[in-house]
Amino acid sequence: MEIILDILYLFAAAYTIYFLALAIRNLNDTRFQREKRFSMYEEKDNLAVVVYSHNNKKTLENLVREIKSQDYPISNFKVFVILDNCTDGSQDLFIEENFIRVIDVKGVGTIGKDQAISILLEQLSQDDLIDSYIFIDADRSIASNFLTTVNAALINSSVISGETIIDMTNLGPIDKIKAAYQKYHMNFMRKARSLFGLASQADSGVFIIKQQIVKRIGDVDFKDINTELKYSLLLSKIGHKCTYNPNIQTVVDTANYMFKKPRLSYRLGLFRNCIPQLFTKNFVFTEHALSLLYPNIWLLMIIYFVIMKHSFNYYFFVDFKIVLLTFLMLIAAFGISLINAKLTVKEIGLLCLYPLYSLCHIINNLPPIRKIRNKLKGVEDLPADTEKMSVDVVVAAGTKDLNCKLEFISEKGLCKVRFIFKNKKFTTSSHIRMIDALQELKMKLDDYGFILKICNCCSHYTPHVDGSTNMLKGYCNSDYPSPSLKDPKPTLIWNTCTNFTPAKLNNIISEMINQGESEK
Repeated sequence: MEIILDILYLFAAAYTIYFLALAIRNLNDTRFQREKRFSMYEEKDNLAVVVYSHNNKKTLENLVREIKSQDYPISNFKVFVILDNCTDGSQDLFIEENFIRVIDVKGVGTIGKDQAISILLEQLSQDDLIDSYIFIDADRSIASNFLTTVNAALINSSVISGETIIDMTNLGPIDKIKAAYQKYHMNFMRKARSLFGLASQADSGVFIIKQQIVKRIGDVDFKDINTELKYSLLLSKIGHKCTYNPNIQTVVDTANYMFKKPRLSYRLGLFRNCIPQLFTKNFVFTEHALSLLYPNIWLLMIIYFVIMKHSFNYYFFVDFKIVLLTFLMLIAAFGISLINAKLTVKEIGLLCLYPLYSLCHIINNLPPIRKIRNKLKGVEDLPADTEKMSVDVVVAAGTKDLNCKLEFISEKGLCKVRFIFKNKKFTTSSHIRMIDALQELKMKLDDYGFILKICNCCSHYTPHVDGSTNMLKGYCNSDYPSPSLKDPKPTLIWNTCTNFTPAKLNNIISEMINQGESEK
């Protein structure tokens, strides 16, 4: 027990010193101020601005207007807008538009930001006139000097994430607390780490990277907040850490903005995978991996409370006064961190409520509470190591199309698919590969005369043998009108399109076998 307390105190004390160092360093951000002041005088790089949009017509129109109003030389940047299965008339904004290059993804369902950007990067990979990519979501708003500021930041950094400014006007009480915490985290924690030359997490909402790095890695990874963290670690590992720059600012549309943090289990899993590589000469990567262990405020308070009580009543390897001193240092560091965090008095009050929100969030997600809550809502309670993704699909029943749902479930290394129509459910048995679980479901529906109208069951679909177990990717060979995309068009097995043609029952499996043998 004594050894455990010793380790806990050393961890808390080390984090306190680290936190205090960040707080003091954040008091002087002259470097960023100087960079912004002289940004207009830097030599101009050729930039490719990539805007991703899925039904963001209103904010997209405003963003495009702001991009056209940039003070950056028009000959030094290109703009690409990806319309991912937009049904809100976003394509009407670009009728007779020559300045914007539009990639209109239609007929293959909503493929998502990660895959849509991968398609574009593949097309642009041979364009040697592009120096850097700027990825920005369509729900953002930017200032007229945005590109000029980005260009100046690229002088000292190869990979950059920027500040997201959230308008709190239309937010509810809980979201205001989370927004205040996020603002504090950006303007203190991320900025101070950047001033120390440490790595930050990538943010696909506004992300800048030089083309040579994309070519080296092969792609970007924008699936979700967790994979963005993994991608950031990869960048640190290869010597191109992601740097946070508060000068690069975007204002987000709060109606579509989601507050997200990487899961604790995912952070710990990443850290376990990084342990064998910690003892290297790459200090930035080692520190970035260790930073995954940052404690929750309640955990830190509990550790100090237990240690102070123990050291006051019993023998401890350090005196009680030293323990109390480090605790007071933590409180002082928090006070110092507020000085240059750009928070209003009201936002500081909201920030102080964040520990209460955090505690409620922890309690709300305890397994017994979660199980009771899900039971009352009629939601299935899945194990902690289970991942689930839901997609809307269509099933043909004779001449009628039925709107249904598929759930792709990964649990303990095995995969299964759940088919849901109204209140009826059918779940396949567990398989090693997701493609096999989907094939079982297809055969089951065929027995009842139903046709699942997704790419995996379409005659236009060709699987992509990429060495992965689940075989989720493929190509669509349909000749539907989509002039912005080159044939064949990348797709996923669960996507739906308007030009569906049923494939033979064993067509998909035989194609995969034949294609795999031909590539050997």
